[in-house]
Amino acid sequence: MSARFWRQRTKALPSISVLVMSMLLTGCFGNDEDWHGKNISGLMPELEFDLMNSQGEPVSGSDYDGRVRMLFFGFTSCPDVCPTALQKLNQVTSSLAPELQDEVLTLFVSVDPQRDTPERLANYVDFFGDNIVGLTGTEPQLRELAKRYRTTFGYDEPGPDGNYAVSHSSAIYVFDRDGSARLLIRPGLKAEEIRHDLVALIQEDS
Repeated sequence: MSARFWRQRTKALPSISVLVMSMLLTGCFGNDEDWHGKNISGLMPELEFDLMNSQGEPVSGSDYDGRVRMLFFGFTSCPDVCPTALQKLNQVTSSLAPELQDEVLTLFVSVDPQRDTPERLANYVDFFGDNIVGLTGTEPQLRELAKRYRTTFGYDEPGPDGNYAVSHSSAIYVFDRDGSARLLIRPGLKAEEIRHDLVALIQEDS
Protein backbone atom coordinates (compact mmCIF):
# COMPACT_ATOMS: atom_id res chain seq x y z
CA MET A 1 0.00 0.00 0.00
CA SER A 2 1.34 3.44 -0.87
CA ALA A 3 2.53 5.46 2.08
CA ARG A 4 0.76 8.49 0.60
CA PHE A 5 -2.57 7.04 1.81
CA TRP A 6 -1.80 8.24 5.31
CA ARG A 7 0.47 11.16 4.45
CA GLN A 8 0.01 14.78 3.46
CA ARG A 9 3.18 15.81 1.67
CA THR A 10 5.81 13.70 3.47
CA LYS A 11 4.45 13.94 6.98
CA ALA A 12 2.89 10.82 8.52
CA LEU A 13 -0.01 10.99 10.92
CA PRO A 14 1.55 9.67 14.14
CA SER A 15 -1.74 9.68 15.99
CA ILE A 16 -3.80 7.94 13.32
CA SER A 17 -6.01 5.19 14.65
CA VAL A 18 -4.09 1.94 15.01
CA LEU A 19 -7.33 0.04 14.51
CA VAL A 20 -8.04 1.53 11.08
CA MET A 21 -4.42 1.21 9.99
CA SER A 22 -4.26 -2.44 10.91
CA MET A 23 -7.56 -3.14 9.17
CA LEU A 24 -6.40 -1.48 5.98
CA LEU A 25 -3.05 -3.24 5.98
CA THR A 26 -4.47 -6.70 6.59
CA GLY A 27 -7.68 -6.34 4.60
CA CYS A 28 -9.80 -6.97 7.68
CA PHE A 29 -12.54 -4.74 6.30
CA GLY A 30 -13.18 -7.45 3.76
CA ASN A 31 -13.55 -6.91 0.07
CA ASP A 32 -16.47 -8.59 -1.64
CA GLU A 33 -15.72 -9.46 -5.24
CA ASP A 34 -18.59 -7.20 -6.33
CA TRP A 35 -16.83 -4.11 -4.95
CA HIS A 36 -13.61 -2.39 -5.92
CA GLY A 37 -13.54 -0.31 -2.74
CA LYS A 38 -13.14 -1.81 0.72
CA ASN A 39 -16.43 -3.07 2.08
CA ILE A 40 -17.01 -1.40 5.47
CA SER A 41 -20.67 -2.31 5.88
CA GLY A 42 -21.43 -2.67 9.57
CA LEU A 43 -17.95 -1.50 10.58
CA MET A 44 -18.47 2.27 10.57
CA PRO A 45 -21.32 4.40 11.94
CA GLU A 46 -23.94 5.99 9.72
CA LEU A 47 -23.41 9.44 8.25
CA GLU A 48 -24.07 11.99 10.96
CA PHE A 49 -22.68 15.46 11.60
CA ASP A 50 -23.55 19.05 12.50
CA LEU A 51 -21.38 21.44 10.50
CA MET A 52 -21.58 24.59 8.36
CA ASN A 53 -21.79 24.63 4.57
CA SER A 54 -19.95 26.99 2.23
CA GLN A 55 -22.87 29.45 2.41
CA GLY A 56 -22.33 29.76 6.17
CA GLU A 57 -25.50 27.82 6.98
CA PRO A 58 -25.72 25.08 9.64
CA VAL A 59 -26.32 21.65 8.11
CA SER A 60 -26.56 18.07 9.31
CA GLY A 61 -25.99 14.71 7.71
CA SER A 62 -29.72 14.18 7.23
CA ASP A 63 -29.92 17.28 5.00
CA TYR A 64 -28.30 15.20 2.25
CA ASP A 65 -30.31 12.01 2.64
CA GLY A 66 -31.53 10.25 -0.48
CA ARG A 67 -28.26 10.30 -2.41
CA VAL A 68 -25.11 8.22 -2.40
CA ARG A 69 -22.52 10.37 -0.62
CA MET A 70 -18.73 10.40 -0.61
CA LEU A 71 -17.14 11.99 2.48
CA PHE A 72 -13.59 13.32 2.20
CA PHE A 73 -11.49 15.25 4.76
CA GLY A 74 -9.07 17.89 3.46
CA PHE A 75 -8.33 21.62 3.21
CA THR A 76 -8.24 24.18 0.40
CA SER A 77 -4.50 24.91 0.70
CA CYS A 78 -3.71 21.22 0.17
CA PRO A 79 -1.00 21.03 -2.52
CA ASP A 80 -1.63 17.57 -3.94
CA VAL A 81 -3.83 14.97 -2.24
CA CYS A 82 -7.06 17.01 -2.12
CA PRO A 83 -7.09 18.43 -5.67
CA THR A 84 -6.06 15.06 -7.09
CA ALA A 85 -8.88 13.26 -5.25
CA LEU A 86 -11.52 15.88 -6.06
CA GLN A 87 -10.56 15.93 -9.74
CA LYS A 88 -10.92 12.16 -9.86
CA LEU A 89 -14.30 12.23 -8.11
CA ASN A 90 -15.52 14.93 -10.50
CA GLN A 91 -14.33 12.79 -13.41
CA VAL A 92 -16.25 9.86 -11.98
CA THR A 93 -19.52 11.70 -11.39
CA SER A 94 -19.32 13.53 -14.73
CA SER A 95 -18.97 10.21 -16.53
CA LEU A 96 -22.19 8.82 -15.04
CA ALA A 97 -25.30 8.71 -17.18
CA PRO A 98 -27.06 12.12 -17.00
CA GLU A 99 -29.98 10.67 -15.04
CA LEU A 100 -27.57 9.30 -12.40
CA GLN A 101 -25.34 12.31 -11.85
CA ASP A 102 -27.63 13.96 -9.31
CA GLU A 103 -27.83 10.70 -7.36
CA VAL A 104 -24.25 11.16 -6.08
CA LEU A 105 -22.89 13.92 -3.84
CA THR A 106 -19.34 14.61 -2.64
CA LEU A 107 -19.03 16.08 0.85
CA PHE A 108 -15.67 17.84 1.22
CA VAL A 109 -14.98 18.57 4.90
CA SER A 110 -12.28 21.17 5.48
CA VAL A 111 -10.31 20.49 8.66
CA ASP A 112 -8.68 23.94 8.41
CA PRO A 113 -11.41 26.27 9.70
CA GLN A 114 -8.95 29.03 10.54
CA ARG A 115 -8.20 29.68 6.86
CA ASP A 116 -11.13 28.06 5.08
CA THR A 117 -13.88 30.62 5.39
CA PRO A 118 -17.24 29.82 3.78
CA GLU A 119 -16.38 32.09 0.83
CA ARG A 120 -12.99 30.47 0.26
CA LEU A 121 -14.49 27.01 0.61
CA ALA A 122 -17.27 27.84 -1.86
CA ASN A 123 -14.79 29.05 -4.50
CA TYR A 124 -12.71 25.93 -4.02
CA VAL A 125 -15.43 23.30 -4.32
CA ASP A 126 -17.13 25.11 -7.22
CA PHE A 127 -13.96 24.58 -9.23
CA PHE A 128 -14.37 20.79 -8.95
CA GLY A 129 -17.90 20.46 -10.28
CA ASP A 130 -21.54 20.88 -9.35
CA ASN A 131 -22.26 17.85 -7.18
CA ILE A 132 -19.88 18.75 -4.37
CA VAL A 133 -20.63 20.45 -1.06
CA GLY A 134 -18.02 22.22 1.05
CA LEU A 135 -18.37 21.75 4.80
CA THR A 136 -16.45 22.89 7.86
CA GLY A 137 -16.98 23.69 11.54
CA THR A 138 -15.19 24.47 14.74
CA GLU A 139 -12.10 22.44 15.51
CA PRO A 140 -13.91 20.48 18.27
CA GLN A 141 -16.73 19.62 15.82
CA LEU A 142 -14.21 18.48 13.22
CA ARG A 143 -12.25 16.44 15.77
CA GLU A 144 -15.46 14.71 16.83
CA LEU A 145 -16.38 13.89 13.22
CA ALA A 146 -12.89 12.59 12.43
CA LYS A 147 -12.95 10.42 15.54
CA ARG A 148 -16.35 9.06 14.52
CA TYR A 149 -14.77 7.66 11.37
CA ARG A 150 -11.59 6.54 13.13
CA THR A 151 -9.21 9.03 11.63
CA THR A 152 -7.55 12.30 12.67
CA PHE A 153 -5.75 15.38 11.40
CA GLY A 154 -3.00 17.68 12.63
CA TYR A 155 -1.39 21.07 12.04
CA ASP A 156 2.28 21.87 11.47
CA GLU A 157 3.89 24.87 13.10
CA PRO A 158 3.29 28.02 11.02
CA GLY A 159 6.18 29.29 8.93
CA PRO A 160 7.45 32.88 8.85
CA ASP A 161 4.62 33.79 6.48
CA GLY A 162 2.03 32.31 8.80
CA ASN A 163 1.19 29.40 6.49
CA TYR A 164 1.19 25.82 7.74
CA ALA A 165 0.62 22.31 6.43
CA VAL A 166 -2.26 20.12 7.57
CA SER A 167 -1.88 16.35 7.93
CA HIS A 168 -4.97 14.31 7.15
CA SER A 169 -6.12 10.99 5.76
CA SER A 170 -6.82 10.59 2.06
CA ALA A 171 -9.56 8.00 2.67
CA ILE A 172 -12.92 8.59 1.00
CA TYR A 173 -15.94 7.14 2.81
CA VAL A 174 -18.97 6.15 0.73
CA PHE A 175 -22.47 6.09 2.24
CA ASP A 176 -25.64 4.79 0.63
CA ARG A 177 -28.92 6.68 0.31
CA ASP A 178 -29.91 5.76 3.88
CA GLY A 179 -26.61 7.06 5.29
CA SER A 180 -25.10 3.65 6.03
CA ALA A 181 -21.33 3.43 5.62
CA ARG A 182 -20.62 1.05 2.76
CA LEU A 183 -17.20 1.52 1.16
CA LEU A 184 -13.76 2.97 1.71
CA ILE A 185 -12.05 4.31 -1.40
CA ARG A 186 -8.26 4.47 -1.48
CA PRO A 187 -6.16 6.74 -3.73
CA GLY A 188 -4.99 3.87 -5.95
CA LEU A 189 -8.50 3.03 -7.14
CA LYS A 190 -9.14 3.90 -10.79
CA ALA A 191 -11.94 6.24 -11.82
CA GLU A 192 -13.80 3.47 -13.66
CA GLU A 193 -13.63 1.26 -10.57
CA ILE A 194 -15.11 3.99 -8.37
CA ARG A 195 -17.77 4.58 -11.00
CA HIS A 196 -18.69 0.88 -10.99
CA ASP A 197 -19.19 0.94 -7.21
CA LEU A 198 -21.28 4.13 -7.26
CA VAL A 199 -23.57 2.82 -9.98
CA ALA A 200 -24.04 -0.41 -8.02
CA LEU A 201 -25.02 1.54 -4.89
CA ILE A 202 -27.42 3.75 -6.84
CA GLN A 203 -29.09 0.76 -8.49
CA GLU A 204 -29.47 -1.30 -5.34
CA ASP A 205 -31.52 1.45 -3.72
CA SER A 206 -33.58 2.36 -6.80
